[in-house]
Amino acid sequence: MTDFATPEQLARRTASAVDAAVGAGRDLGLTVTGPRVLHDLFSVVVHLAPSPVVARVPVVLPPTETPQTLARRQQAELDVAHWLDTQGTPVIPPSPLVPRRPVARDGFSVTFWQYVEEDRDRAPDYVANAHRTAALHAALRDYPGELSFLSTADPDNTSASLTFLASRPDLLAPDDVDRARREWQLLEPLVRSRAAFEAAFPGIGLQPVHGDSPPANIFHSTAGDLYADFELLTLGPVEWDLATLAPEHIEAYDRGAAEQGIRPLDEGVLRFADAVGRLRGITALALAPQLPVLVEYLTPLVEVWRELPFAGGVEG
Repeated sequence: MTDFATPEQLARRTASAVDAAVGAGRDLGLTVTGPRVLHDLFSVVVHLAPSPVVARVPVVLPPTETPQTLARRQQAELDVAHWLDTQGTPVIPPSPLVPRRPVARDGFSVTFWQYVEEDRDRAPDYVANAHRTAALHAALRDYPGELSFLSTADPDNTSASLTFLASRPDLLAPDDVDRARREWQLLEPLVRSRAAFEAAFPGIGLQPVHGDSPPANIFHSTAGDLYADFELLTLGPVEWDLATLAPEHIEAYDRGAAEQGIRPLDEGVLRFADAVGRLRGITALALAPQLPVLVEYLTPLVEVWRELPFAGGVEG
């Protein structure tokens, strides 16, 4: 389709994000002479060398995200990472060289983080990372910040994305859209209402959770493993952070939970988290015009989902 971003447009977006990060950093007093892009997908992540600071600039956002909601989400991430750092939890902390707040610049919203060197000789061990996630949950239980129930699920965006995908059979087939809508009709009330969730899953405690698969967001630094990327921090069941993972990851988490003295994963809640997680992945196809590589990344997810029970077996 002609509305897909071209390589040239993607390169210009990256360059603009880097310029915004550099300009914002210099305005805050940082010396920046050799900016280096470390990562470029949903966000452009830039080392503002020679300063020991990394800027993260979100560039692929749903249409329901406003500058205000993005800034609130970024502030919550900065706050929790700072709090965890003060508690001795190994995280990538906000940079101490600039104020701990997002900075608006040239249409972007930029946050600043301490630069840590990546251990490039280590491949990610997602089973070990699932085990470590239990320690993160134990640490987060005492976080005093105010959080909304399952804000990460972003139900307004899921609904809007399904409407958009209904007009884009090149991204998701009509039969798939129909099934996704019916699944969302079953799951949406449990996502939008804490009371509805607690009625469906009595006795399941809620707490601050990472929100975005922490086993995939543990950074292997040369100084050790660090929890990272809390931009989807939310209040929810711990199962939310293990959604759609394999049985060996679930078993590893439960071993870690036993060591931490917290409860193991609940099978019913995990089915719910899996079902919502898969729908969130599928509806992310609505962002493919902004990030065309998502078609390649998400097509296997759609193919697996087609073979699974309706709504992952969650009962209405």
